Amino acid sequence: MKQKIINILNEIRPEFEFTSGIDFISAGMLDSFDVLTLVNELEEKFGISIDGLDIVPENFCTIESIVGIINKNE
Repeated sequence: MKQKIINILNEIRPEFEFTSGIDFISAGMLDSFDVLTLVNELEEKFGISIDGLDIVPENFCTIESIVGIINKNE
């Protein structure tokens, strides 16, 4: 699952190297538009629907937080 998430992040922002332990939002790797794009990609590729209340920066700032939001919405 983590590699699939990294692949999606690389499609959205290929200029960055996404690895565990980095806060993508604080580091300026993802902005609010990127998060919305990420939500759409995650929903499509994982066959889930992410609740609008879950679309907050904290849920998309690390690979681990993204895994958590996917698991929550499965």
